[in-house]
Amino acid sequence: MKTYSRKQPSPRYQRLVELYRGMHTEGERFLGLSPEHTFPGKSLPPQAHHIRRLLAETGAQGLLDYGSGKGQQYRYWPYRDAEGNNHPNVQAYWGVPVHCYDPAYTPCSTLPEGRFDGVICTDVLEHVPEEDVPWVVDELFGYAHLFVFANVACFPAGKRLPNGQNAHCTVKPVKWWCREFERAAARHPGVRYEVRLAVPAPAGGLAEEVVTGGTTVQKAKA
Repeated sequence: MKTYSRKQPSPRYQRLVELYRGMHTEGERFLGLSPEHTFPGKSLPPQAHHIRRLLAETGAQGLLDYGSGKGQQYRYWPYRDAEGNNHPNVQAYWGVPVHCYDPAYTPCSTLPEGRFDGVICTDVLEHVPEEDVPWVVDELFGYAHLFVFANVACFPAGKRLPNGQNAHCTVKPVKWWCREFERAAARHPGVRYEVRLAVPAPAGGLAEEVVTGGTTVQKAKA
């Protein structure tokens, strides 16, 4: 398999970014979703408490949301935590600044500069072509100073692309994703990672497998 990179992504990656850019502005026609309800950022809130734990454990003071969609979770949606406390949005719940990046959503499509204490990536990697997954995962680690958090669906999506293909173009088993993260982590020692993988359960529905690795020292607070 040819090796691709940020400077030279695969042709399929480039085509998919254009398709997703169109969906952001035109909506998802197979499910009848309007543009504002297409990739708004709704996959993030169910993971928010895991990310808050990592913030506390590492002392991280800022985040990069890699593949943030429209980022509405940080502006419009109230968030209720497990203790029953209400927050204006997820960012208020975390109490740290969040930088949004999404190559297919024009307002957030500028490639970030520098590094961030934590990098989060929710409901994104399964949308990346298999041949581009290695450089994308490596990029997550490259932006991270303390930790990387990701969740990945190991099953087909409900959404379809404008060309009729399933939105989850890389559906792989847990072991495959483990290898990708282990390889990237080996190139970025000192960065902790946590990957939560949703897999079909034998009795129906979904189960979750959690993969962790790497080590990091808690950041000293200013």
